[in-house]
Amino acid sequence: MARLDGRVAIVTGAARGIGRGVAIKLAEEGASVVVADFGGALDGTGGDRGPADDVVNEITKAGGRAIASYGDVSKFADMRATVDQTLGEFGRVDILCHVAGILRDRMVFNMTEEEWDAVLSVHLKGAFNSVRNAIVPMLRQRYGRILLFSSGSGLGSPGQANYSAAKEGMVGFSRALARELGPHGIAVNAVYPGGQTRMSASVPTNRDQLRQRSGIAAATTSRTIPYMMEANRLSGSPRDPDNNAPPVAWLVSEAGGMISGQVIGTSGWQASRYSIRSAIRSISGPRRWTVEELADLVPNHLAQGIYNPAPNVQREAPAAT
Repeated sequence: MARLDGRVAIVTGAARGIGRGVAIKLAEEGASVVVADFGGALDGTGGDRGPADDVVNEITKAGGRAIASYGDVSKFADMRATVDQTLGEFGRVDILCHVAGILRDRMVFNMTEEEWDAVLSVHLKGAFNSVRNAIVPMLRQRYGRILLFSSGSGLGSPGQANYSAAKEGMVGFSRALARELGPHGIAVNAVYPGGQTRMSASVPTNRDQLRQRSGIAAATTSRTIPYMMEANRLSGSPRDPDNNAPPVAWLVSEAGGMISGQVIGTSGWQASRYSIRSAIRSISGPRRWTVEELADLVPNHLAQGIYNPAPNVQREAPAAT
């Protein structure tokens, strides 16, 4: 008996990259899978049903059960329709993996409102839209497994303020959900995945271009190998995006419910559990601080051993356009 026999999974962003590998692995483990992907370009524009259909065909040819759903995760009604389609086809929803994402990279002083909103709509609002609709049947069942695919970029990535904000927002969202939904048998975690995909392949070159357009020297010289060429030779390597799939398959299993409210790294040939944020150094006194006291105590105590991610701060920022 496979680990996920009888379970039904919705995987957003399942037509390519990490999501594709997750969808196929869940099917191999016995789950019926909804490949939820409208087939947009890397920046979220366009749409193509072909990639989602290809994954469904791959799963069904191997003896699994899968259907495609072509909704846009940034639209609440589309995700409601995806859940309704899932219930109509399979009768239940046990697993939600929100993998879908886009990039609109730009230095923040040149970022447009639309570029900010578009990224948060797919990643963070898409997480809400997916979760809010999927938890309705999960609550009735008193069972569910939810994984929100965040990113190590949430810890800070230049040229990706919108992406970093959205991804780290998903961590806070997952921790709140774990507390709310745990009493109802639903485990929720965030995942920091890794691997060479069309999204990650675009970042090094894009980042150098962003720096150059903004008058900032590139930190390193980068070269992006075309995604499909790179993917063809990644199989079996630490950068293979399919490496994420086995840890994910275990996390969404019944046994995986022992872990909830956590951030789990699944990149490469290892799995990691990240620390939950807590105070690492404090100062205290018997009354309200004065600025003079803080001027002495902060550098000598509170900031001791601090890591500054940008120690060479420019005195004059480039002009915004």
